[in-house]
Amino acid sequence: MTERVLVNQLKGLSDGPVSVSGWVETVRDQKKVQFVILRDETGAVQLVNPATRPAEDGSEQDAAALALTDLISNLATGTFLTVAGELKHDERVKLGGVEIKIGALDIAAAALPETPIAADSGMDKRMDWRFLDLRQRRNNLIFRVQTTLEHAFRSYWIDRDYIEVHSPKLMASASESNAELFSLEYFGDQTAYLAQSPQFFKQMAQVAGFGKIFEIAPAFRADPSFTSRHATEFTSVDAEISWIDSHEDVAAMQEELLQTAFQAVKDKHGAEIEELFGLEVQVPAIPFPRIPLAEAREIVKSRGYEIPRTDGDLDPEGERQISAHVEETYGHQFVFITDYHPEIRAFYHMRDEETGLTKSYDLLFKGVEITTGAQREHRVDVLIEQAKEKGLGAEHLDFYFDFFRYGAPPHGGFGMGLARVLMLLLGESSIREVTYLFRGPTRLAP
Repeated sequence: MTERVLVNQLKGLSDGPVSVSGWVETVRDQKKVQFVILRDETGAVQLVNPATRPAEDGSEQDAAALALTDLISNLATGTFLTVAGELKHDERVKLGGVEIKIGALDIAAAALPETPIAADSGMDKRMDWRFLDLRQRRNNLIFRVQTTLEHAFRSYWIDRDYIEVHSPKLMASASESNAELFSLEYFGDQTAYLAQSPQFFKQMAQVAGFGKIFEIAPAFRADPSFTSRHATEFTSVDAEISWIDSHEDVAAMQEELLQTAFQAVKDKHGAEIEELFGLEVQVPAIPFPRIPLAEAREIVKSRGYEIPRTDGDLDPEGERQISAHVEETYGHQFVFITDYHPEIRAFYHMRDEETGLTKSYDLLFKGVEITTGAQREHRVDVLIEQAKEKGLGAEHLDFYFDFFRYGAPPHGGFGMGLARVLMLLLGESSIREVTYLFRGPTRLAP
């Protein structure tokens, strides 16, 4: 593999011969000089060539110079090439204070002259041509931030002796309920299901004696929603820990995790996020505010909004309202909503013996739910009874109940949507913008 100089390394080099590779962003073909903006994965640099045009009087000219001028004149946006030339530092050059005088161009792959999307193209059009849409510096930064975020999550857990697991995404039965499942034929007359979450297998790891585990992996929901925060395939960030006293232990771990990760993003990308997204990364103070669900509903009502749901939960506008209250009252972008009624929680959530409410929480960030966390019920007889209350038959869950028939520690954990965190962190309006290739009810390509 040929060693290449990246654009962001040019400023630290001395004037002289250099070679860079990337794609053509713009060409300014003037009569006496040609400018090309070449971009690679780290930035953009200005290339310059003194144009050599055919002489009007027919006199002979440098054939190589004429050929180079003609080649540059016909470069299409998006063409990938390597340029060799002379690097020159010049503070007058607005783009990084350096430029390269072109000596030779080697085209790796020419682009078609008509680009199918523009800066003002709609989202669906841009998603159709996502590989071109991603060439923007802003979009490049999104996935650098995502990389830093995930690395910080992993580093936090690994530094604290967590085990990373990779649970199966093909399952013989539902992971949480029989709803929102994708099914597929599996070797003849068998039916397999795509995992909605790694929930059961995270708990299996606790019974196996792993103690503390995490997973960052795909999850699938056959949910026909067309909102800005739903997808049929998404990346789920999950953790599960043993020997907890309550869901508060899980919440304390998660808020520390997020504080650590946001600090890493701010340290590495804060200035560029401010430049390209127009916002400052706020590292959250801990502890995050906690508000019981019943109290949250009363606060929302006092703000003049009547929640239309009849199950006692918050709706999206209710989540925005309680988050606005927290921002105004505590100056905080996060809030844990706690003490949910069993009717609106999964059967495996542990219930408080005094209140009858679940030992669980939802975490809201800037008015959007990003996490559900809970202490799990580890007593098999109680677990079976709670499943029956939900109308879930033992024939589909017996393998799960087996986990707890041979001993289990008190444990709990959470599942968090990576794209939602990234969307809200960067102030974007849809998870489509921060998902590499989005999958929804009407999108399976590219």
